[in-house]
Amino acid sequence: MDHYGILSLAPAFIALVLAFVTRNALISILIGVFVGVVITGENIIMGFSSIMQSALGNPDFIWVIAIEVFIGILVALFQKSGAIYAFSNMVGKRNLKQRGAQIMAWLLGIFIFFSDYFSPLYVGTVMRNITDKAKVSREKLAFICDSTSAPVCTLIPFSAWGIYMAGLLVGIGVFTDATIAQAAVVKMVPYNFYGIASVILVGCIASGIIPDFGPMAKAEKRAREEGKVLAEGAHPLLSSELEKIQPNEGTKPNLILHFFMPALIIICITIGTYIAWGSAKTLEAFIVAVMYLFILMLFQRMGTLTELVDTAIEGIKSVMNAMLILALAYCINNISKDLGTANFVIEVTEKWISPGIIIVAAFLVCAFISFFTGTSWGTYAIMTPICVPLAFSVTGGEANAIVYATIAAVMGGGCFGDHCSPLSDTTILSSLAAGADHIDHVKTQMFYACCSAIVACIGYLIIGFSFS
Repeated sequence: MDHYGILSLAPAFIALVLAFVTRNALISILIGVFVGVVITGENIIMGFSSIMQSALGNPDFIWVIAIEVFIGILVALFQKSGAIYAFSNMVGKRNLKQRGAQIMAWLLGIFIFFSDYFSPLYVGTVMRNITDKAKVSREKLAFICDSTSAPVCTLIPFSAWGIYMAGLLVGIGVFTDATIAQAAVVKMVPYNFYGIASVILVGCIASGIIPDFGPMAKAEKRAREEGKVLAEGAHPLLSSELEKIQPNEGTKPNLILHFFMPALIIICITIGTYIAWGSAKTLEAFIVAVMYLFILMLFQRMGTLTELVDTAIEGIKSVMNAMLILALAYCINNISKDLGTANFVIEVTEKWISPGIIIVAAFLVCAFISFFTGTSWGTYAIMTPICVPLAFSVTGGEANAIVYATIAAVMGGGCFGDHCSPLSDTTILSSLAAGADHIDHVKTQMFYACCSAIVACIGYLIIGFSFS
């Protein structure tokens, strides 16, 4: 296979180490990209320019950035309408304590099941003032946001994640068309142990059934006893633009029209387009929701046309920091492809894969690749055509529990690595929305994510050896 050996891991490894040491994700990833360019032997300037054009000038990145732009606008309009303040005040009357505020954030994250991008931004923005008042650390809020975004999406067959996986399965083994492949995604859900364990673990920790442990316990103790929702010296990944947006004097928001309706529009369009055409139109759903809220606020005189346009621009500015980090994450992912990072990992691991451990091996390899590249979807594209045919070879071409569990392991492993990585888009957005220090969020969440991963590995070992 074409790779640069152990050097193929260098860009991502250096970026990760620097991110933890310097606590500056943007500079750390940028250095990682430059290291990758040097390894390829290209001129640094020309090579960096080429990487940017290839990584950022493709439909996938443009789609992701477009969604983030419209999410930023939508959140800004929420702020301008006063809906977020109204919701916070309504909840504030109940005088929620730590446990109640965390459970509400968990349930709200599950409710926004249709987008791993909108979920953390919506939940974090809405719940931040509520959890601050309840003395819940920003690290904990970011963890709840992150753990109810991608893990939930991996459990929904008609989410963009499920549809994407179905597309990758078409033509592999007995999955001869999109309908059969989509049915396979439905059947893999009970075997997605990582997604299930992640969502349940958040609920158990939020409700106090499982006490906090690791770095999160220290963060929660600090918030509870000292009232400090952020650690000393923390650099919250929070834009000041949203804080400046205030509703006009005399504005009276309607929680149904201004707060819940946009989310329902997105849900209905996402599910409706999936049922009608077999493809969920997520970006289009956000565009319609923004248009609805913009026109509604204009007709209700919640702002002039100029004011609302300015608000939309501020909303775009509010996610700019996250978009810059995401853009560099795409660049380092692209350079990792050029260096053959995935090929190197596969070559090293394929020698010890056996029928009994094929499922857990798929989970661990996918986790490793997605952690170092910061992308679960890229990992799926690489590993699905490798792992699923291997599973079919073990079952003699039959689609049974081994095959469905392998699909779930690929999906869960990619999600786990993505979940832990500071290069991940959803991890970045969770830090942004919660107003948490990005590296503190990664450090505190990693312990919980590893617990869910251990549960998943045990489950996959049981299935693997039961059928081997």
